[in-house]
Amino acid sequence: MRDVFIVSNSVDELGGLTRWVHHIAHLFAERGHNVHLVGVTHAKERYDYADDFPVTVLHDTHPPARSKSRLGELRRRSVQRKGAEKLSALFRTARPGGIVIAAQVWAMEWVCLADTAGMPVIGMSHESYAATQESSRFPRVQRYFSQADRLLVLTTEDADAWARKGMSNIDVMPNPLHVTPTAFPDLTVPVVVALGRLSYEKGHDMLLESWARVADKNPSWQLRVYGAGPMDETLRRQAGELGITVDLAGMTNDVQGALTNASIYALPSRSEGFPMGILEAMAYGLPIVAFDSAPGIRELITHEVDGILVTPGNVIEFAEAIERLMNDPGLRTKLGEAGRRSVQRFSAQVVVDRWERMFELVYR
Repeated sequence: MRDVFIVSNSVDELGGLTRWVHHIAHLFAERGHNVHLVGVTHAKERYDYADDFPVTVLHDTHPPARSKSRLGELRRRSVQRKGAEKLSALFRTARPGGIVIAAQVWAMEWVCLADTAGMPVIGMSHESYAATQESSRFPRVQRYFSQADRLLVLTTEDADAWARKGMSNIDVMPNPLHVTPTAFPDLTVPVVVALGRLSYEKGHDMLLESWARVADKNPSWQLRVYGAGPMDETLRRQAGELGITVDLAGMTNDVQGALTNASIYALPSRSEGFPMGILEAMAYGLPIVAFDSAPGIRELITHEVDGILVTPGNVIEFAEAIERLMNDPGLRTKLGEAGRRSVQRFSAQVVVDRWERMFELVYR
């Protein structure tokens, strides 16, 4: 039994990373570990995960952003130090064998300022190397996560890329399968479904472009998109301009209902880490069409075996792949069944076993 502290930007946001935090916390608790969740601050719109874990939020209001002014930066650092003192006091309650997991680089800034004496720190990046490299997070990952005992990324391809950049503490840890289906789609419902935040990187605008190429020829089929985000109105406007009907269904907590009432899953993302959406779709036996835009996608899907991978950004090819599945029930069944089998590589039991070995490794 270990005391495990999972530190993330927030613990009450309705999003993929926060869902991972609560899921992995449950899995650790089932193994007998004492889990404490720590958020740097609250989400703008709070979601109640109804967990029974101890939860600490370091700042009731959002800490100041980085500032170019000396006074602004001094204020930011003062606030950050106060949060780190609170974190240090929490860590001092740990018994021998404790572990700190920093799930995001912003959260890792607080961990680096805190007193972690006697406890290994495991950092995590939940996005691809390429996505980090193209963002402002890249130098911060190099700076802060280089201080961790291990930096875990989602795929071997990403680990190799970070190792070439001199990150000698790199290792691999995939996301665990987080759904247990109690029903499955019969793959006859004429619906193509997508789940995800409505933001630029998720590529729903390209999905709508693809749909415009197949909708008229397949009038019995429907495109249904679950999610919310900054692109909502833009996508509604785009659908009108393209002259297509799209069911922008908003957020849902009923993943099983969304997936069992569809026959094809679409993932049009421009960038990804280790997509929970693909894990879910494969677990439910839905055939998948996805842009080959990240190592995590290639880790999950083998082209023409348990899904169809498409050249990133090629909306014509994406449309052709969707239409191919529309017109071939046998192929839908073949890919869906193969996906249900192959996703078990990432079952919760398998991934938590890897975490247990990681805990042992960092204490050697």
